[in-house]
Amino acid sequence: MTIASFIRDSVLRPRLLKAGCMVVYDPDQRYQAICASLEADRVRVVDASVSSIESRLAAIQALSEVGRPKSSLDAVLIYVPKGPPETDEDKQIDPFSIYAVSGAVFPKDDGDDYLSLCLRAKPDHSTEVRRVFAGAATGPAFVVIDAIGGGASWPQLRSALQVESGREILTALLAPNAAQAEALKAQEGWGDEAREFLSATLGLSVKTRGKSWNSLADELWRFVLFSEFIFDLPVALPEALYGVPHAPVEARPIIEDVCDRLRSNPKSRSGYIERAEAIEIELDMAGQCSAIEDLGERDTFPFEERTFLKSAIKGITTNDTDVTRRLLARHKNSVWLGKGESQSQWELVRAGLSLVEACEDYERQLPEHARSQAELLDFYLGSLREADRLQREFEQAVGDFLDPHGLMQEVIDQARARYRRLAEKVQTIFVKHIETTGWPPQGRLANADVFDRLLADRLKESGRRVAYLMIDALRYELGVALEKMLAEDGPVELQAAYAQLPTITLVGMASLLPNARTELTLGLDADSLAPSLGAARVGNVSQRMDVLKKRFGDRFHEMPLNDFVRGKPKISETVDLFVLRSTEIDSQLESNPETTLGLIPGTLKLIRVALHKLRSMGFKEAVIVTDHGFFLNAQAEAGDVCIKPQGNWPINAHDRIMLGNGNADTHSAVVSAEKLGIRGDFGQVAMPRSMAPYRAGHLYFHGGASLAEAVVPVLVARLDTEENAATGRVAVEIYYKNGAKRITTRMPVIDIKVQSDDMFSQDVIVEVLIEAQDAKGNVVGEPRPGGDVNPATRTLALAPGQSKQIALRMDPDFEGKFSVKALNPTTLASYSTLALETDYTV
Repeated sequence: MTIASFIRDSVLRPRLLKAGCMVVYDPDQRYQAICASLEADRVRVVDASVSSIESRLAAIQALSEVGRPKSSLDAVLIYVPKGPPETDEDKQIDPFSIYAVSGAVFPKDDGDDYLSLCLRAKPDHSTEVRRVFAGAATGPAFVVIDAIGGGASWPQLRSALQVESGREILTALLAPNAAQAEALKAQEGWGDEAREFLSATLGLSVKTRGKSWNSLADELWRFVLFSEFIFDLPVALPEALYGVPHAPVEARPIIEDVCDRLRSNPKSRSGYIERAEAIEIELDMAGQCSAIEDLGERDTFPFEERTFLKSAIKGITTNDTDVTRRLLARHKNSVWLGKGESQSQWELVRAGLSLVEACEDYERQLPEHARSQAELLDFYLGSLREADRLQREFEQAVGDFLDPHGLMQEVIDQARARYRRLAEKVQTIFVKHIETTGWPPQGRLANADVFDRLLADRLKESGRRVAYLMIDALRYELGVALEKMLAEDGPVELQAAYAQLPTITLVGMASLLPNARTELTLGLDADSLAPSLGAARVGNVSQRMDVLKKRFGDRFHEMPLNDFVRGKPKISETVDLFVLRSTEIDSQLESNPETTLGLIPGTLKLIRVALHKLRSMGFKEAVIVTDHGFFLNAQAEAGDVCIKPQGNWPINAHDRIMLGNGNADTHSAVVSAEKLGIRGDFGQVAMPRSMAPYRAGHLYFHGGASLAEAVVPVLVARLDTEENAATGRVAVEIYYKNGAKRITTRMPVIDIKVQSDDMFSQDVIVEVLIEAQDAKGNVVGEPRPGGDVNPATRTLALAPGQSKQIALRMDPDFEGKFSVKALNPTTLASYSTLALETDYTV
């Protein structure tokens, strides 16, 4: 098809017949003959270049005839040999603009310019088209465009590769699928045609004499990737790379489009990564370009992504966070995120940026919410607690990241400093309000009232089975995350409670027993703190459970949460109060806070599975409580310690609160024990005015009075309703590197996809938990948190048709065969399983 025929039959005629009236503006008088050729029995063409007055009259007559019933005329085209009117004043002067408004106009937009039309007519020869346009001031003549390609249609390539367009041919030559690769191997004669094709589309003169696909592919990959790199490079190319062959600038659109296809297609992505890494090493790209700071927008080669990462880090450390945000958005779908190590680096930057920006925002808002204790508490419950969540997720990312070269240290230091500055300002205000108002706050739910208010009435009714989950160190922001997770399965209500001081397990768990508000006292026993409930000691688990057993008899049963979930316990039908205990969060953080933050999601997962199990056993409700929160003191430095006030302080609770008698000073507040809700043998309480403890070296602490330590969640989940469930046929597929069975890195990237053939399941969001398990079912690998993976639950949500890439963090001590499982996070039932094996040296 000639270019004139294409414009007439594919552009002008369809638009004219659809609108009934069209004005063609043609200042270069390029389309006059084409417009004239549209004259037919039912189409009238008015040429304004003949006579302005006569053409106006002819246009009026033709348009009126088109509008008549049973007219013999379907459309009128008005050809105007000048440019279209640009302004409203121009349109008032132009006698034909009214026809353009009432019908159609050509050219309508940039897609109607001459170059665009030629590219659409010759899609397989776009490079040659752009080249001839570059050499013609007003655009080449039709005959020049018609000569491009010489009728070449690449029949052997189209037949062998089973594709149509030139871009599809080029993509297939770079990364053929199994059928295409077999065809290229079996068929002959396509090699010469491929050389002609590459010359015409890319300007590549193939040097290799080999006739196999492998020899051609090596040269083609180098040519295409290096060309994209040059097109995107905003500065001069290093002299040492001048001689590397690359495409002319006219080939830029097809080069960039094909590279985008290769990077975005899961089936070619891993091959692209391998080729780009090899070419980078072969050409010493990183070394040759080491002095270049701005490498453009595209990360063709892996060393470019590293420079973008450094720029993102610099944006945080120099407070130019707009740069970091822009780079994070641009690299959200980067091909290099297919490498687990790269994902972890960018996730740490994202987490650091989120924390820094949130802290700055909350610090600006703080004065508006600091006038009273109630206002500060409401600010924390409404939004300020998000700073704690972001800091936990950031520290979780830090703990999961190995940084032997210290690349991320500046980000880590900056984010920690910003959080600590906010925490100190909040703490100063909070302690002043405690000195004035006391604790727990009046008119709000105290932890010491939780049992009496939320369980006592429920248990008056025999047969109304209630589970009481006592979770150690479930601070408020984790309660918010847990509420969101449990809401996927049924109704759940979250409210804040206020912990008993000092906020340590010994006291906090005792405060969750019946009558704690009136009967809980703290005394001394052999120089140790000893809580009592009335006459009964409640200083350990056994003593606390005895209180409940004496009160409820055979209506009571208790056991560790983990044993209940992992085992097959038999719970008597007489049991109405079932206590499940968990100390994992507290014990893990006490032992090694720097690396065990990532274990917190495991406890939340157990709670969710436990509720599913309790529902099946006939329990009506579950009340989830905790003893205290915690503070992550990651910014602790030498000398970061509060000086103890003068006085007699026999009890030091986790170096955050002291009980006894003494005097306040600039470092510590001293408040009467009664004012802080503490009854017993102690008259006064001393607490740091800052977030520093009384002894240096604490990275994780609780015991004191701060928002993170003393504001805790209480959740009530109804279990007498049907669980929300994804309906219809939903399939979850997982695979690794197009079917590879061995992993060579401790951070393999797993592809996961959700599909459904059921029209009623298209809007269903499927929540999936990914775990790597050894032959005994032990977890040996989990998703890295952040991005698509919820840091609190380690789950991800997908709709049918969606696919994600998830980096697994393998246990560094594990090697051998294992299975990657996609699990239902509520029931732990398996959606699908992928068998893999390690292929690295531990």
